[in-house]
Amino acid sequence: MQIFQSDILCIGAGLAGERVAVEAADNGFSAICLSLVPSRRSHSSAAMGGMQAALGNSAMGEGDSPDVHFADTVKGSDWGCDQEVARIFVNNAPIAMRQMAFWGVPWNRVVAGEQTYYKGGKPFQAYEKLENEGLIHSRSFGGTAKWRTCYTSDGTGHAVLYALDNRATQLGVEVHDKTQAIALIHDGVTCMGAIVRCMKTGELRAYLARAVLIATGGYGRIYRATTNAVICDGDGMAIALDTGVVPFGNPEAIQFHPTGVVPTDILVTEGCRGDGGTLLDVNGYRFMPDYEPEKQELASRDVVSRRMIEHMRKGFGVKSVYGEHLWLDIRHLGAHHIHTKLREVEDICQSFLGVDPVTQLIPVRPTHHYSMGGVRTNKDGAAYGLKGLFAAGEAACWDMHGFNRLGGNSLAETVVAGMVIGGKVVEYLKGTDRVFKTESMRDAAARQKARIQSLISGAKGGEDVYAVREAMYDALILGAGIFRNGKDLQTSIEKLTAVLDRARRVGLKSNGLGASPELALALKIEGQVKLALCVTHAALNRAESRGAHTREDFPERNDRDWLKRTLAIWPDPVAVKPILNYEPATTVFEMPPGDRGYGGGKIIPMDNPPEAATQAARAQGSEK
Repeated sequence: MQIFQSDILCIGAGLAGERVAVEAADNGFSAICLSLVPSRRSHSSAAMGGMQAALGNSAMGEGDSPDVHFADTVKGSDWGCDQEVARIFVNNAPIAMRQMAFWGVPWNRVVAGEQTYYKGGKPFQAYEKLENEGLIHSRSFGGTAKWRTCYTSDGTGHAVLYALDNRATQLGVEVHDKTQAIALIHDGVTCMGAIVRCMKTGELRAYLARAVLIATGGYGRIYRATTNAVICDGDGMAIALDTGVVPFGNPEAIQFHPTGVVPTDILVTEGCRGDGGTLLDVNGYRFMPDYEPEKQELASRDVVSRRMIEHMRKGFGVKSVYGEHLWLDIRHLGAHHIHTKLREVEDICQSFLGVDPVTQLIPVRPTHHYSMGGVRTNKDGAAYGLKGLFAAGEAACWDMHGFNRLGGNSLAETVVAGMVIGGKVVEYLKGTDRVFKTESMRDAAARQKARIQSLISGAKGGEDVYAVREAMYDALILGAGIFRNGKDLQTSIEKLTAVLDRARRVGLKSNGLGASPELALALKIEGQVKLALCVTHAALNRAESRGAHTREDFPERNDRDWLKRTLAIWPDPVAVKPILNYEPATTVFEMPPGDRGYGGGKIIPMDNPPEAATQAARAQGSEK
């Protein structure tokens, strides 16, 4: 078995993983990134709309500040976020955007003079100041008071990832692609690396490192219908959960995006609505102002998705062989705008739907998009439970998103958290030496070899892994969709528990040798079903509606009882359900709980005033 050693091992080579690696390499430490795909094919490249940062360069962003961004982020999270982390994020976002420009990101820039923009589908004129010409421009995104989403047309993730990958190459960061991390090496106290399967040869490798980062993206592919790439299957979260000591933070916090195209579920960016696109029903009627007169199509994503489903439930959906949908209309933005600033949307519509968005409506409906939950970390990005383990990006519950993230905040989080957490990793490496326990490495490797042999031989049963995955899809969506209730969640749990038993009895139909997709999935499937069970158990237990977690049987947001974060752990590997613990959502109340200003709904207030909670937290240093 090959053994590789580095100062930091980043499992994941998207924006978050590479940004942490760059920070480490820039400080003289060796860094290796593992990736299922070539780094430039990481899911970060699919992000379209932009990155939020309070630069205040454009006319519609004038007066913006980190304080305004902070308020938007906390409201967007429905007060479920860690406000200390949200403050760290908004203060550092402008620095990170300018840094990415220095590294070569071709941000769209302000052009001075009278400019035509769209709001609510209607054109208006705004004067861009001469002194701002050439500065980073911004567009409107949902749930924001100012236009602050920095963008490169509608290919922001692609542009930023390519620039960052170039920087990583300059600094000597190694990327080992076509590799699948299947277990962490640890002794129950300290993480020392990972056991990794080469997806080309099937051989196992051991990677030892003084610090390990999980940056594998979200777990969207536990759902059948999702905007996520096939590589976003929760493998990083699953191997962390498998340690028995690292908690899964807020697994029930799952975002559905309003505009997945029908029938492929590929995302069309929120930039469509930010630039002035509107949502229409079967009659061609623009319905969002009836539900959300203030924010309209640019309420937060959880709100717009719910309103769309509510409207279709009233009988205003468009019938199709692929199910009901609504229309997204960007025709009025004009050919030039679509050809230049929404060109990827145009390509998607023409290539996958045969639709020309310049002249035709785009069929859309809400679909799974983002995971607010993940490996629970403190404000430094250090994972709970194992020393030397860190997490960043969508794989982490750092927790600046709470129960709903704002569009543009997650893509920005990758480079902001990568910069901040990368700095903390550097501090950790400077202050830590490591003696690797070869016994832990040998034990981890032996367990994985035995597991692979059991799958190949069918020793535990002959369940078809693809059939098990389909059963997981069917069971999860029954209860853990946009609208949830106790009865359906209980049904989901019962079905998923049976699926878990099947997942533990999977046997390969092939010989599993070499580049075996069947073996790759078989190594993941039990972990994926466990993630699904964490989602459903946590959703059943949370008897309130907050952000993207909407309980029809508990419609109020309950700050009195539920202003707290779920921590799901799975200490017994043969157990059929997780253990759920809880911690305060935030220990520093910079912004007391209140009404979001959109979305409606009743609120059960806290018993104790936030000021008292803030003072107590500050007295304790607000450490987690």
